[in-house]
Amino acid sequence: MNFLRGVMGGQSAGPQHTEAETIQKLCDRVASSTLLDDRRNAVRALKSLSKKYRLEVGIQAMEHLIHVLQTDRSDSEIIGYALDTLYNIIANDEEEEVEENSTRQSDDLGSQFTEIFIKQQENVTLLLSLLEEFDFHVRWPGVKLLTSLLKQLGPQVQQIILVSPMGVSRLMDLLADSREVIRNDGVLLLQALTRSNGAIQKIVAFENAFERLLDIITEEGNSDGGIVVEDCLILLQNLLKNNNSNQNFFKEGSYIQRMKPWFEVGDENSGWSAQKVTNLHLMLQLVRVLVSPTNPPGATSTCQKAMFQCGLLQQLCTILMATGVPADILTETINTVSEVIRGCHVNQDYFASVNAPSNPPRPAIVVLLMSMVNERQPFVLRCAVLYCFQCFLYKNQKGQGEIVSTLLPSTIDATGNSVSAGQLLCGGLFSTDSLSNWCAAVALAHALQDNATQKEQLLRVQLATSIGNPPVSLLQQCTNILSQGSKIQTRVGLLMLLCTWLSNCPIAVTHFLHNSANVPFLTGQIAENLGEEEQLVQGLCALLLGISIYFNDNSLESYMKEKLKQLIEKRIGKENFIEKLGFISKHELYSRASQKPQPNFPSPEYMIFDHEFTKLVKELEGVITKAIYKSSEEDKKEEEVKKTLEQHDSIVTHYKNMIREQDLQLEELKQQVSTLKCQNEQLQTAVTQQVSQIQQHKDQYNLLKVQLGKDNQHQGSYSDGAQMNGIQPEDIGRLREEIGELKSNQELLQSQLAEKDSLIENLKSSQTSPGTNEQSATTASAKDSEQVAELKQELATLKSQLNSQSVEITKLRTEKQELLQKTEAFAKSVPVSGENETVTAAKTTDVEGRLSALLQETKDLKVSFW
Repeated sequence: MNFLRGVMGGQSAGPQHTEAETIQKLCDRVASSTLLDDRRNAVRALKSLSKKYRLEVGIQAMEHLIHVLQTDRSDSEIIGYALDTLYNIIANDEEEEVEENSTRQSDDLGSQFTEIFIKQQENVTLLLSLLEEFDFHVRWPGVKLLTSLLKQLGPQVQQIILVSPMGVSRLMDLLADSREVIRNDGVLLLQALTRSNGAIQKIVAFENAFERLLDIITEEGNSDGGIVVEDCLILLQNLLKNNNSNQNFFKEGSYIQRMKPWFEVGDENSGWSAQKVTNLHLMLQLVRVLVSPTNPPGATSTCQKAMFQCGLLQQLCTILMATGVPADILTETINTVSEVIRGCHVNQDYFASVNAPSNPPRPAIVVLLMSMVNERQPFVLRCAVLYCFQCFLYKNQKGQGEIVSTLLPSTIDATGNSVSAGQLLCGGLFSTDSLSNWCAAVALAHALQDNATQKEQLLRVQLATSIGNPPVSLLQQCTNILSQGSKIQTRVGLLMLLCTWLSNCPIAVTHFLHNSANVPFLTGQIAENLGEEEQLVQGLCALLLGISIYFNDNSLESYMKEKLKQLIEKRIGKENFIEKLGFISKHELYSRASQKPQPNFPSPEYMIFDHEFTKLVKELEGVITKAIYKSSEEDKKEEEVKKTLEQHDSIVTHYKNMIREQDLQLEELKQQVSTLKCQNEQLQTAVTQQVSQIQQHKDQYNLLKVQLGKDNQHQGSYSDGAQMNGIQPEDIGRLREEIGELKSNQELLQSQLAEKDSLIENLKSSQTSPGTNEQSATTASAKDSEQVAELKQELATLKSQLNSQSVEITKLRTEKQELLQKTEAFAKSVPVSGENETVTAAKTTDVEGRLSALLQETKDLKVSFW
């Protein structure tokens, strides 16, 4: 306030004195008038004065304007005037022409008035509540005022909004407003609100901001849209950049798929307006935000796969190979494709298969490398191509092998009809352009990164220097160029390539030391006292010599570890050597290159270090220092440890191979076991069924065995007294006795019947004869009565005997039927020999015959009786 009063005091003299009094009178009217019209007119008058007399109106009227907002909410017109006046006071009008000496004061006014306004947090809460009013004259100036407050003192205003109930949610409703001017200014408000505040970014994202913003971009025509699309894209970047939670939400909401139509730009040579270029540039940056190398690896990988699956990568490659694309869009597209494929094997394989629309078709990688080694191409484009090549080879041993293979003698096209990636790299490596030398050296180093196999393969590369001279190896040619004293950028590039090539590869170290000129050249470079510019080259030479010591396998007697260290101590000095080695990490451009993978340099002279090389220096600087100071005894111990470790590694490798083979065998055995299990289950089922069948057969067998045993006993009784068909010999004897008794009884009865018949005949004749006297008749009748009584008694006895015989006959019939059934069943179940069948049939026939005779006799007895 003291500052404001001072400024006010400096501006109150002269012509402005009358205006200050006018402003004071207007403020008094706003504060004291009871009529709404009077207050409204006073506020309108203050609004008209607020731009020209910003300071005076701000100092005198702000409190009254805030009071109007609190008390006159029912009148939208006065609220609108008050909000416009506050906006004019707080906002810094960029178009306003001010004198040079008052520029700083004008800029400070906005922040000072903003601080006064937000000192009472209720004022911001009041403003948020006013934004819920649908009236255009209230909502629009309210949006502009809050946006201005956020621009002036963003973090403080953000904190107030964050703790206000439903504060952020109220602002999100602005995106759904049907009036485009409010919706568009609402996007600007959310831009200022979400800037550098992760908590608010999350709330806005979960309030469905992505869906609404993408809908607006689509409605406006994607990349062909106007500045509204630009504002939406900036807001999306605010929400997603460095916010892992929102990135996951964006990915899981399938919003990546909705980005593909943005890049359907076609092959038109016209139609690239400035706004379209800006929009597409922001769209590409938004893709890069999702796959940035600084994001968590898991999140980046998921987004990369999603971009391939939805066709976004394919669409970007179409732009990459299209004609008529502006240079800055092409450069950013290359950078975007680089990060979409970086470390993702699926995307890297797809990129390797992309061909440029030329005749004959050429791989996209070759076309890009042609731009990289062409000194007429823009510098930023060449940097982008190098980054793309590095990302293609990052953690891609298959791609590294394909690049190195194009340099090997067996794969080089002898006809010369097509150029390969390896030939382009070699051409760039030995061209007269130092930037091409550096780019080609770094690109080739990335083809060898963490890949011992390709380091050994590259030793086979032979180069034809001139007609009639024998070819030289690529390794030797690199050292030859170093010794020729070329430009610093070229030598730095070659030294980085050699250090990468020799590290972790003793065979390459042996090849390097085999050339007797290399070690004297390195020691000479390190030992000299050169200018500041050459210190970096000295440090790199020291690093290369240190690598030659640390990874030396002592296969060359003249350049064993101990002899090289003695040479350093004699010609350079250990302390001097370590000091020169430290020049690398102390260089001003070293820390810049170590921050991020992308080679982003303001100009070619800053192109010195590669990001991956800085990681190698950090890894090796300490171990080389220790190796230089180690004594011969320590070296011997270390050698013994290394040999032990090598033996251990060989043993481990051997066992790994054995385990791998055993794993394969185990897999085969598992498959066999699985097959055998299936077969076993089938056999178990079959065995179970067969066991049940066998049990049934056993039961039948036991039953038949019992029956056969009884049959054998019956056959023995027929010939030897054994049983037949289960009938015991006693039963047969009993039947015979009963039949004999029945026969004797029948004969007795027949004789008795004959006697009775004769007696009856005599009685009949005696009754019919005349001349008998009365006495004889009386005597005869008495005798006849006695005889008749006796006959009746005998007749009753015969009837009872006849009935008992009938019962016996019925029993015999039943036994006969049972015998017949047993015989038939036995004959069906157990086939017997012909002789047994005949004997059984004869026996059965005999029994049947005797039974039939017995029945006939019984029948005759009945007939004779009656």
